[in-house]
Amino acid sequence: MVYAARLLRNVAFQSNYMRIHVESGRQTAVRRRTGGVRRRPGAVRRQCSAEASVTEHTILGTLRGMVESSVRERFPDYDKPIDVAECANTSLGDFQSSSAMQIFSALAKAGETSFRSPRDVADEIVAGISEREMFDSITIAGPGFINFRLSDNYIRSELFRETKSAELGPTIKRHVLVDFSSPNIAKEMHVGHLRSTIIGDTLCNVFEFCGYTTTRVNHVGDWGTQFGMLIQFMKENGISPDSSVSDLQACYKQAKQKFDVDDDFKAKSKDMVVKLQSYDPETAHMWRQICSASRAEFQTIYDRLKIRIVEKGESFYNDMIPSVLDELQSKRLIVEDAGALCIFTESDDTPVICRKSDGGFNYASTDLAAVRHRIMSEKADKIIYVTDQGQHKHFKAIFKTANEAGWGDAQVALEHVGFGVVLDEAEERCFKFLEEKGTNLTTDEIKHASKVLGVSSVKYADLQNNRLTNYTFSFDRMLDLKGNTAMYLQYSHARVATILQKSSFAGRPDQFSISHEEERLLAIQIIKFQDALLTTLQDLAPSKLCEYLYTLCSTFNNFYAECKVIGGDNEESRIYLCERTLYTMKLTFSLLGIEPLERL
Repeated sequence: MVYAARLLRNVAFQSNYMRIHVESGRQTAVRRRTGGVRRRPGAVRRQCSAEASVTEHTILGTLRGMVESSVRERFPDYDKPIDVAECANTSLGDFQSSSAMQIFSALAKAGETSFRSPRDVADEIVAGISEREMFDSITIAGPGFINFRLSDNYIRSELFRETKSAELGPTIKRHVLVDFSSPNIAKEMHVGHLRSTIIGDTLCNVFEFCGYTTTRVNHVGDWGTQFGMLIQFMKENGISPDSSVSDLQACYKQAKQKFDVDDDFKAKSKDMVVKLQSYDPETAHMWRQICSASRAEFQTIYDRLKIRIVEKGESFYNDMIPSVLDELQSKRLIVEDAGALCIFTESDDTPVICRKSDGGFNYASTDLAAVRHRIMSEKADKIIYVTDQGQHKHFKAIFKTANEAGWGDAQVALEHVGFGVVLDEAEERCFKFLEEKGTNLTTDEIKHASKVLGVSSVKYADLQNNRLTNYTFSFDRMLDLKGNTAMYLQYSHARVATILQKSSFAGRPDQFSISHEEERLLAIQIIKFQDALLTTLQDLAPSKLCEYLYTLCSTFNNFYAECKVIGGDNEESRIYLCERTLYTMKLTFSLLGIEPLERL
């Protein structure tokens, strides 16, 4: 396997972390008629999570509220969620609701015969929408789809509106703790850790931007039997604990081989574990040196990626484990089985062992102590673990036990953000690519650009995929200027920046107008940013933000192909659209942890 340190060799990252305010969507008032409205318990589904405040600032949230208000008034017995989505065919509208068909089906099952077809239901829903300033038209198509076309005045107002990013966040300060990266001391960071690092960092960026307080935790593997084995081997062979991580890993492999066949070495290694756990000065000193050597190499990678994270490894929780297990055993949430303490989640599942039969602790022991500390001491409202999907069952058991223990009183959200496996074939090609393609950049500028492109390609390749899928990490694909790649996004950003560098006009035009359909489509994509942000928060999926950025770049390139900007018709309005595009691109790049390039 290609390790992360090798993957990122000679790739530096120069950007400053950006904090840019977002354009907020205008919340259109929704009048609800209450006279004679009969409501069943639970008929109105309200969003209780902190993300609800973000919803109020999205186009989809506003539109869904309008449709829901009409449906709850006209069809009070219908208690299912309301469907509103972007319209796939933009010639029909910008957004679309299919709820009329679903409501008609429910009415038919209930024996209601006053509506002959879903279109009649759609007519009734449309009639109940009283606030229509944001629409140019509301039409019904096909079997009963309701299509909404935004008005130019609404689009203009959204483009002009500016609010602080904090207004998108929760009204009550929320604390999100994200556990990500988590490499093992004395082992090289591999691409699985790299993917966890990139995804976890982006999630923190989004939460922070939306007004949450975040704690970024690096739960490194820095404790356990393997260290007794490693320290014993290094002492016997006179190997310095200040060795490089690659040398430490080689020592570990040799120590493990010897441990498995040499009973005398195994006994001495176990004695060394006891010394470490009792904090014997000499043993603890060697352990700290090993940790420091690994930490220095990990930090090199974090610096290249511009990752902010605080280490709090397994050793931090070690002294807490006995009391935590005693508490869980007293509450009968873990049981003894063949000398081991176990968590049984389902009757047919293999139990999760949280204390081995020989009395030794393991990952589950540490994770139980960690989740309790994060809830009870660090006061986290939401805890997110970013690891490979193979650990889902493990965390399911940990979360179930924590909830049953009453540590968070079911008020703390515990979530596992799993991801697929990376199959890596990456090697450095960006410098050669830029040289062969031809550019006006100087040699130093090419070097800087190639470093930025290398990092952005690695990050974006991870982020733009659905995190649950496996994928092949290929620079051939990354360097495709026509695909959904960082290279395509960077060239699109550089194109917008170049246009604005040539423009003498800046700022908001006195008379902003939309004169071409491509202008309109670009403006709508810009104001959809908060919708993408909310989806990313709800699904904990950075790929949603990547999808938004790719669509924004594609929409801009279509606009640029059809609409002459400098010296063309409607010049000031088109330049303003370019400014808003660049602003939104930079913002999205920053949330993804990617430095945008001005020239290529």
